[in-house]
Amino acid sequence: MPHLTLEYTDNLAGADPAAWLTAVNYAALKSGLFDEADVKSRAYAAPHFRIGLEDKARAFIHVRIGLLSGRSSEERRMLSDLVLMALNAAVDAPSGTELQLSVETVELDRPSYAKVVRHG
Repeated sequence: MPHLTLEYTDNLAGADPAAWLTAVNYAALKSGLFDEADVKSRAYAAPHFRIGLEDKARAFIHVRIGLLSGRSSEERRMLSDLVLMALNAAVDAPSGTELQLSVETVELDRPSYAKVVRHG
């Protein structure tokens, strides 16, 4: 744990989602809340999106962090802040484009979460 899901608009020219995932993984580890092998991330481009109603060049990247329940509000806020700072440093806004970056944490129900680690 955690599961980081990065969603971004596909109008980000020169997008490097692999680099963004590396940056957010480092930020999650920097929080001190997780072991290295427990941080899992993935990125998805949104080919169809709308931001507001005006015809302006806009884009977004949003990170959802799924955590097992039991973290304090302060821990979740610190994690969100670290991930947002890392993402902000890793991403360049395309010229003439408004880029919105956001992060949220979502608690997963600890009693119902199941996991198996296999080694081949």
